[in-house]
Amino acid sequence: MATINNNYLKLKAGYLFPEIARRVNTFAEAHPEAKIIKLGIGDVTEPLPEACRQAIIKAVEEMGDRSTFKGYGPEQGYGWLREKIATQDFQARGCDIDASEIFISDGSKCDSGNILDIFGHDNTIAVTDPVYPVYVDTNVMAGNTGDVNEKGEYEGLVYLPITAENNFTAELPTQKVDLIYLCFPNNPTGATATKEYLQTWVNYAKANNAIILFDAAYEAFITDASLPHSIYEIEGAKDCAIEFRSFSKNAGFTGTRCALTVIPKTLKGKAADGSDVELWKLWNRRHCTKFNGVSYIVQRGAEAVYSDEGKAQVKGLIEFYLENAKIICSQLQAAGLTIYGGVNAPYVWVQTPTGLSSWDFFDKLLHNCNVVGTPGSGFGAAGEGYFRISAFNSRENVNEAMKRITEKFKV
Repeated sequence: MATINNNYLKLKAGYLFPEIARRVNTFAEAHPEAKIIKLGIGDVTEPLPEACRQAIIKAVEEMGDRSTFKGYGPEQGYGWLREKIATQDFQARGCDIDASEIFISDGSKCDSGNILDIFGHDNTIAVTDPVYPVYVDTNVMAGNTGDVNEKGEYEGLVYLPITAENNFTAELPTQKVDLIYLCFPNNPTGATATKEYLQTWVNYAKANNAIILFDAAYEAFITDASLPHSIYEIEGAKDCAIEFRSFSKNAGFTGTRCALTVIPKTLKGKAADGSDVELWKLWNRRHCTKFNGVSYIVQRGAEAVYSDEGKAQVKGLIEFYLENAKIICSQLQAAGLTIYGGVNAPYVWVQTPTGLSSWDFFDKLLHNCNVVGTPGSGFGAAGEGYFRISAFNSRENVNEAMKRITEKFKV
């Protein structure tokens, strides 16, 4: 009989979002009349920008003509898309990133897990707590951890608590670590990072020969001009950081699938014999071996994000969801709740009332208000006592959900 990867058996009983779905489905079956509003998972609701849609339609038409038909494209992504990303997302902000250092993919979630393929199993890995669960679970699957303890923490990972006391920005590890996951604007807390703060991490990484895995999936929601959008705005970051980005949340590509990973050619890791190895070469080999590239049609849609029309339409989407976040913040505060985030970020991090656990609060909102959010404990032990509300929904649903909460839930 074929054996299995036993690391999967170390995973906690249920991934966070499937468990939420299970509870919601159970409630819905028992209360079919309930009109449930879901503000949990960070999935967008508004249509694709018109510029992207028209570009996709045109690309589909091209696929119906032999003279413009496209088969396999370059695994790394088409040059015309990578060039626009390099010039408009990075070089325009003073980041010395070349198009050849950009790899187009079908999701930053995928890339943040797949990146582990090019790293060894003897690295010491640091994650924040709370944290986007994918960072932890993919390390468990890859065999980089021990078993989970009673607190829900895995042996072998270094957990860096982020709390209200440290403004939800982790302090530097007291020990040497090799891989560091950072996410700003942060999922789930909505916290942001200053250039000065990120400089301390870059300095630490360079001093300890560590690599920062920087998730910038929500950078488009930053409206404060003083805040960095990319880790490469920080001096020295090209020597110690990999960045993940996505078209999912800025242009609504959650169901269309397009993202990118940046690996500078100056970035190096150590081989078993002590020699330096360029990580770009390893990722390029991995990418070409295990991935056939994002479809031509989707990449044309992503390219349209950088047109004048696309920029204006994406800006409108961002403003729409940020206004949702503003409404959520004001209404939850009116209900007597303490909130964080929701500014320069699409997530609102809610402190649960005294005496209620994260899952208690989840059940209370579901049963009393028919509103779904995400329990903070699902993001890690330090997330207990908090709750994430997503601004990704229609204005009608956001207004109705907040109306229910302010009327039916008082601290």
